[in-house]
Amino acid sequence: MSTRFSDLGINEQLQKGLADLQISVPTDIQEKTIPAVLHQTEDVVALAKTGTGKTAAFGLPLLQLIDTDKSTIQAVILAPTRELGQQISANLTAFAKYMPEVSIATVCGGIPIKPQIERLQNTTHIVVATPGRLADLVKRNAVDISNISYFILDEADEMVSALKDGLDAIIKEIPKTRRTLLFTATMPGTIKQLVQNYMSKRVVHIEADMATVGHQGIDHQYVVVEPIEKLDVLLHFLNSKAGQRGIIFCKTKAAVNKLAKNLAINKFSSGAIHGSLTQGIRDRIMGQFREGHIDILVATDLASRGLDIKAVEFVINYHLPDTYDAYVHRSGRTARAGAKGLALTILQQEEVIDIADFEAELGIVFKEYKKADTQSIEENKALLWAKKIFKTKPNRTISEQLRKDVRTVFHHLTKEELIEKVLADQLAQTSLGSQKSDDFKPKKKKK
Repeated sequence: MSTRFSDLGINEQLQKGLADLQISVPTDIQEKTIPAVLHQTEDVVALAKTGTGKTAAFGLPLLQLIDTDKSTIQAVILAPTRELGQQISANLTAFAKYMPEVSIATVCGGIPIKPQIERLQNTTHIVVATPGRLADLVKRNAVDISNISYFILDEADEMVSALKDGLDAIIKEIPKTRRTLLFTATMPGTIKQLVQNYMSKRVVHIEADMATVGHQGIDHQYVVVEPIEKLDVLLHFLNSKAGQRGIIFCKTKAAVNKLAKNLAINKFSSGAIHGSLTQGIRDRIMGQFREGHIDILVATDLASRGLDIKAVEFVINYHLPDTYDAYVHRSGRTARAGAKGLALTILQQEEVIDIADFEAELGIVFKEYKKADTQSIEENKALLWAKKIFKTKPNRTISEQLRKDVRTVFHHLTKEELIEKVLADQLAQTSLGSQKSDDFKPKKKKK
């Protein structure tokens, strides 16, 4: 018989909140972590891949441990990005639906600080924050974290590398007697150093079923392309997945902008996010993606940190990530909550050698995805061209005389005949354009 949350010691109010969310059976990391947090007193280091339910693993016992008779801040939860911080806060609020006396505040960067300062003047039990913003609030004496009992680091592997200054400033302010709960998808040397420096000598180490959980349901594939055909292969793939939702990851903001522009030109339902966009724009695009108003999100690794977006059928690495950790976070955006998903990496020939290293390090197997042949690519271009025409708005400034003259030219053609002729002309121009580009390539000088 499956373990239930009641078996782990979770109270009735939280069980009711979980029931409303249609959550009844704990995941592996929840089953192992909840009793350790709830019934023991040691610090906890939990290693689990993204998408395994870490928020509930620390959130449920934490909510139950809060003493609502006190009006002081008792717990701080740090997240590497504002998006993840907001998601954690929303999840905790949903879990605590029947515990309205628990007060949760979210203080993250990218939005005005004044409303956050005003919010913290009211009773607050749990603060969910990004390190930089919380450090700023501490510096302004706008928040008192000197007496907290619980300090939680979510996606800690991201914070110790990118956000170390803010993290160090916060750790100096919190009491040494607090309990620290650290959750991470990977265990690099920086995390081991943090555990050694800032956590107690008696630490409970928890590991989810790393052989399956986190990669379960993900079909890892790669496709080898020439640089000149990379975009065309991607567009062909996206057209084959029409109606499905996916995230495309690029290494740089410039690459995100360039690819997003190409998708827009080809009339794909898409949006882009990266760190240089304002928080308002990022929130709007993420909201459109979550709600299904756009199908494709083009992003830097900003979007791969712990975001739980349902029904993402595929993830594409338009550029091979620099680290194994980045691949884990990226691919973890698909196949969430028991679903299946595809993680496709687009490679150039010289990068294929790296695949074996990713397989060995992450314990996964890549299959080669067969790219479309030249004819399919050309036909896909024609289809995209047809879609662009279909979505083009009529030009109301064209003179009536020109309209009349053009109609006269096409007057004797049926709709089918017109389509045949226009398509033939488009294909002729495309192949002619390819031929011309070959003809005008500079010839190599003979040695």
